Amino acid sequence: MRLYAIKTELVKTGDNLVDVVLEALKRQNLELEDNDVLAVTSKIISYTENRLVKLSDIKPSEKAKKLAKRFSLQPEFAELILREADKIYGGVEKAVLTLKDGVLTANAGIDNKNAPKDYVVLWPKNPREWVKNVREEIKRRTGKQVAVLIVDSGLAPLRKGTEGLALAVAGFKPVIDHRGEKDVYGKSLAITYHAVADDLASAAHLLMGETIEKTPIVLIKDAPVEFDDNIYSSADMMMPFKECIFMNTFLSDSNCSKKKQNLRSSEF
Repeated sequence: MRLYAIKTELVKTGDNLVDVVLEALKRQNLELEDNDVLAVTSKIISYTENRLVKLSDIKPSEKAKKLAKRFSLQPEFAELILREADKIYGGVEKAVLTLKDGVLTANAGIDNKNAPKDYVVLWPKNPREWVKNVREEIKRRTGKQVAVLIVDSGLAPLRKGTEGLALAVAGFKPVIDHRGEKDVYGKSLAITYHAVADDLASAAHLLMGETIEKTPIVLIKDAPVEFDDNIYSSADMMMPFKECIFMNTFLSDSNCSKKKQNLRSSEF
């Protein structure tokens, strides 16, 4: 597998991302081939969709002010978290653990990194539709059948730092089910899935960086994936709560704590 970091100029609202991609590839003397994978950071998609919000335009609610005080956030930022998150579980200083579009992420994906002063960037509105449209436009303009992957920064429990996270995929299977297959000793696998899209997202994320790299695109050649013609959203890569070792344990412990609190309350 070969990965090429693709540098671009700053992407602006209204830019055509296929234009940005093709021009950047041309400058680096790179050509698209069938079954290449084009990894694109979610942030430049958000820029083209004008998913930037000026914090001074946001009026925080009382609930937002309480959330901000609890986790040392700007009240306006906390208000956006409340609006964008599907669910809020808790958090630490400067970061709230949320569920957003089937993804467990910090601050509902809202980021002030690499955004203009006093602005934050929200996740793209519809990543699944975006990868579909870009794949089709690239096919129409180049004749090449490529796969497209949207990459964001993710977190793993008890691990320091960010890693790559796949938000949407067009053109290859993002998760491979290995249950029932044999290992090298002939034992049948019982629970193993391979998060192929997240693995590729992490490889691309390593080249994209987190600060001033200006490398929002990575071209991946000879990726060991199963190509298809389907479109996948984060919901297609989501583990059901009851089957997730983290969420099931977390929610079970939370329910137990609530029951204990109720028992204690009934004693008084």
